[in-house]
Amino acid sequence: MPETNKVNPLELNQLNTAIETLAEESEDTLRNMYLTFRLGNEDYGIEIRYVTEIVGMQKITEVPDMPSFVKGVVNLRGQVIPVLDMRLRFNMEPREYDERTCIVVVNINVSQVGLVVDTVNEVRNINDDQISPPPRTAGAASAQYIQGMGKVGDEVIILLEGQRLLFEQEVTALSF
Repeated sequence: MPETNKVNPLELNQLNTAIETLAEESEDTLRNMYLTFRLGNEDYGIEIRYVTEIVGMQKITEVPDMPSFVKGVVNLRGQVIPVLDMRLRFNMEPREYDERTCIVVVNINVSQVGLVVDTVNEVRNINDDQISPPPRTAGAASAQYIQGMGKVGDEVIILLEGQRLLFEQEVTALSF
C-alpha cells in the first residue's frame, strides 16, 4: 500500500489534539460534532463527546470465550481495555489490518472500549437539520446502533449511538 495511505503520527496527533480541545469545551460546543471514520465503503460518525482518543494499531491480546467481534484487549498506558472490531460488530466481511487501521477509544457506559475502524476521517459538524432518522429495519439488532443519517453535501454518514454500541449484558461481560 502506498506510504501516503499510512496513518502517520502527525495525523493522529492532530486529531487527538482536536479531540482534547473539544473535550475542554462546554456540552453545547460539543453538540453536533462527530468523529467520522470509514468501514468498507461507508462513512460512519460517533459523537465526539464519547471519544477519548485515537491510537494506531497495537498488539491485541486475545481473550478466550468472547463474542467474535471482541478481538481481545490492549494495554493503553496501564489500563486494560477491550477492543471491538466494528466490521465484525456490524456483520461485515473481515479484512486484514493495515497502516490506516486505527483504534478509536470511546467511553461506553463509563467503560473505555477500543473500536477498530478501517481509517479515521475527520471531526465534522453535522447540524440537527442535516440528520434524518435511521431507516426502519424490521427488528434488526443493528438498528439499535444507529442514531441517524447525516447528510453532508452529496454524502451520507451513518451516525452511531455511542451508548448503544454494546448491549447491557455485553458491557457487563467486557468490564475489566
